[in-house]
Amino acid sequence: MVSYIEQNLGRDEQVIHRAKVSWWAELPKLIIGILLLLFYGLGLLIILWAVIEVLTTELAFTNKRVIGKFGWIKRDTAELRLEKVESVNVEQGVLGRILNYGTIRVIGAGSRTPIPLIHAPMSFRNRLNDYLDEIHQQQKSSN
Repeated sequence: MVSYIEQNLGRDEQVIHRAKVSWWAELPKLIIGILLLLFYGLGLLIILWAVIEVLTTELAFTNKRVIGKFGWIKRDTAELRLEKVESVNVEQGVLGRILNYGTIRVIGAGSRTPIPLIHAPMSFRNRLNDYLDEIHQQQKSSN
């Protein structure tokens, strides 16, 4: 199955880095789901919710933009051109720090897009910032 991001790449656009939702972030839902399996399948719905959240959330940055996609039947997307990115923030609670997941918040051009439950959010932020620095250096040297 081709991902939303792959399907919506523009001409000459390439994915530089991807991030995924952390299974650790879904652990509370999975535990509750397992405990509630005895109650008429309610637990199965909660487990299914966690699995769908992991499998249908996408986050990446390309050589042109940052792209986030959430949802399976109801789809929400967030896209921001790289030149409009002002900052990339990471929010992690104690459990998120221990298990290496958190929310990435891409801020720029009047938008503030949270992408929750991402595995290794600091790595994503660092890779994006490094790439933005490379672009700025290339622009300076070409001028």
